[in-house]
Amino acid sequence: QVQLVESGGGLVQAGDSLRLSCAASGRTFNSYAMAWFRQAPGKEREFVARISRSGGTRYHADTGKSRSTISRDSAKNTMYQQMNSLKPEDTAVYYCAADLQERAGERRSIAYDYWGQGTQVTVSS
Repeated sequence: QVQLVESGGGLVQAGDSLRLSCAASGRTFNSYAMAWFRQAPGKEREFVARISRSGGTRYHADTGKSRSTISRDSAKNTMYQQMNSLKPEDTAVYYCAADLQERAGERRSIAYDYWGQGTQVTVSS
């Protein structure tokens, strides 16, 4: 089992930055890959970024690729998503997820085994 708890969301203005955190517990932290997804009102959940078990390989969705960075800290059992130059279209609930299998660039939400409850990010114009 893996328990995931997101934090760091909030209400910000366009152009601001946010760092989301996902605290993990349960299984050994480096035994699973992790990812961020987001879901805006009325839209499907979409892939944001994925990081390998070791943190050495990262994948970002084309949307926002140049504005965000995924990372993980094994000493803190925490994954992060640094988001810069936020836009109103970034408004969504952001979820972290864990994948017990190491799959290159897996973007399908169905492939992930564990999910957090989400953290709301709202970007005002």
